[in-house]
Amino acid sequence: MTEKRCPWCGTDPLYVHYHDHVWGRPEWDEQALFEKLCLDGQQAGLSWITILRKQDSYREAYDQFDAEKIVHYDEGKIQDLLQNPGIIRNRLKVESIIRNARGLLAFRERGESFRDFLWDFVDGEPIRNHWRTMAEVPVTTPAAEAMSKALKKRGFNFVGPTIVYAFMQATGMVNDHLVDCPFRD
Repeated sequence: MTEKRCPWCGTDPLYVHYHDHVWGRPEWDEQALFEKLCLDGQQAGLSWITILRKQDSYREAYDQFDAEKIVHYDEGKIQDLLQNPGIIRNRLKVESIIRNARGLLAFRERGESFRDFLWDFVDGEPIRNHWRTMAEVPVTTPAAEAMSKALKKRGFNFVGPTIVYAFMQATGMVNDHLVDCPFRD
């Protein structure tokens, strides 16, 4: 069988670049993990390409996902965000990033590693699946369900099991590149 990339990314250059260079690659940086978790939450009910196209706008709007700054957003800042055409203008989604920033800072205040907390759900090593077709790839797993529950308990939201599994794929906690995809490794 000829090697070909996973079909979900289609031919859009931005999506292809994301597939080839980001998706499924282990991410260890806490700031990047926080950003990706927040962005995956923004995807709820939308396609990932919609959020991917707005990623730079999100970074600008949310102070590069600096949780120390985000937790101080007041109603005026929320109103500004709700008028920003570069992001999804949904109050619940806007407020979720603020809430998640509080959750991240709570880890720091307790002297805990957010990165280690997340990666512990896969025992600190990427899970390497061996799917042959997209139909085999699950939308959630027991590990994603456990992470979702634990994140909610820690005050995070827009972190349901399906969102969390997408996050795990995006951050390389799970490698779901199909077996004949040249970007699997």
